[in-house]
Amino acid sequence: MTEPIRVLVVDDEQLVRAGFALLIDATPDLAAVGEAGDGGEAVRAARRLRPDVVVMDIRMPGIDGLEATRLITVDVDAPRILIVTTFDEDDHVFAALRGGASGFLLKDTPPEELVDAIRTVARGDALLAPTITRRLITEFVRTPQSATRRSTVPDTLTDRELEVFALVAAGLSNGEIADRLYLGITTVKTHVGRLLTKLDARDRVHLVIRAYETGLVSAGPASDGR
Repeated sequence: MTEPIRVLVVDDEQLVRAGFALLIDATPDLAAVGEAGDGGEAVRAARRLRPDVVVMDIRMPGIDGLEATRLITVDVDAPRILIVTTFDEDDHVFAALRGGASGFLLKDTPPEELVDAIRTVARGDALLAPTITRRLITEFVRTPQSATRRSTVPDTLTDRELEVFALVAAGLSNGEIADRLYLGITTVKTHVGRLLTKLDARDRVHLVIRAYETGLVSAGPASDGR
């Protein structure tokens, strides 16, 4: 049998931490190895416990989840960070993703989706739903600094890679991209892998960020993500 995915739960509300830990421990392939109530404690616990995934809140006293994420992800063999937050009250999620998070969920997400999200980031994938993508884009383009963040698209990208790049930025899954471009799922995975290498992006989330930084795609009218 394979070892369970080791999870560190970080939230300043004890009831939230306890609820997440109970859910995680009730799932056979997951194990809650520790809890932390603020960012500083989270950084220390991550380095001591070496979890596979950190479920991270953003708004906490002292060192918040943004800074904790940045401090944790600079370490060699750092755990994956899954942000779980109340988006409507939090306009800093984009900064968390730039700081090294591999995805995020809303706190009203059903329990089974949290479990699936932990598995997703643990296996090295990124979690970025289309509805969340649109809201991130809106936040990015309305920020004054966005105009200075522009970089260039490498000329080493092929036409097909540019197509895949744009669809990843729109929040489409590999399966959806395969259907849209009439490609096999393995071919799409190959293109995504090459994009990660050529753009020096850690995961799918950061491909989305790079797409908007380069101006390959831009935010249009608001969308419900469908």
